[in-house]
Amino acid sequence: MTGPKSPTAWIESAWQELDAPDAGRRDSCLEVVSDVLETGLLAQDDAVRVVERLVAVALSGESYELRESALHAVCTATTPYELPYRVLAPLAAAHGMEPLLLEDVLAALGSTGDRAALPTVERFLRHPHPGVRREAEDAVKELSWRLHPALKGTA
Repeated sequence: MTGPKSPTAWIESAWQELDAPDAGRRDSCLEVVSDVLETGLLAQDDAVRVVERLVAVALSGESYELRESALHAVCTATTPYELPYRVLAPLAAAHGMEPLLLEDVLAALGSTGDRAALPTVERFLRHPHPGVRREAEDAVKELSWRLHPALKGTA
């Protein structure tokens, strides 16, 4: 990411590349989106719209690598932005998502601080994959801390 473009212009350029036939270019465009989100320079509403599009990519029939890049960008966005649960909820409803991708989904859901995410996350506490169970436990803790800040010192 170099040059005098605004963060929104970088995102728009990246979205145009998402339609490229070359998988490497498509993955690179999601890296640009992730980099822009990491800066925290987008307006909150713009960041939410970007994440909505990333969720659509993550749920698409695209390659594992592209879906992974989209979820990485979603997770990156959870640090500078407060993402609403409603935007991320479709990710948890995806059937057959690979365990490593589910771990990213659970991390993002845990960051919402929304009580509505708790039952969704708790559903994964009995997942057959240990990494998913571990991430679900972490997400439950994160949600609990955000919902009840006094609990932070008790973990």
